[in-house]
Amino acid sequence: MNRRNSLMNLARMAAAAVMLPFAHSALADAALKKSKAAWQALLPPKSYAVLFEEDTEAPGSSALDREKSAGTFICAACFLPLFKSTQKFDSGTGWPSFFDVLPEAVAKRKDFKMIFPRTEYHCIRCGGHQGHLFDDGPKPTGLRYCNNGVALQFVAADAKLPELRT
Repeated sequence: MNRRNSLMNLARMAAAAVMLPFAHSALADAALKKSKAAWQALLPPKSYAVLFEEDTEAPGSSALDREKSAGTFICAACFLPLFKSTQKFDSGTGWPSFFDVLPEAVAKRKDFKMIFPRTEYHCIRCGGHQGHLFDDGPKPTGLRYCNNGVALQFVAADAKLPELRT
């Protein structure tokens, strides 16, 4: 009986591992679908280029890299909260960097645009490209979410978060 239970549990774990990439959040179900033309009309040119053409801003060009205030970093396109200021750290790279992300805020996928594969992440709600994920960050996660500043907006802790864009 123990062997049968062990085999069944192993089969369940294997099935769960296979299905994990297809799991998604309620936010993904409520995805904000806009055409590229609609986003282009709403966003500054540099933000649009990063968020929806997967461009990269120049290192050191964003004031958000130096932002030290308490607050929340939100997606510049749809206003979904992505990071808390307590998750931010100075990576020395010239881009705003975070060691963790808010729950169910981003989706990840492999990026093969360089010689070696990287992990890029996007806003779970609007699909806007935020940046790339590296495993050279500080404790407790060891991760570095390297974000383009023009893909974010900062909302101070004493200010009200904007309504999600529709």
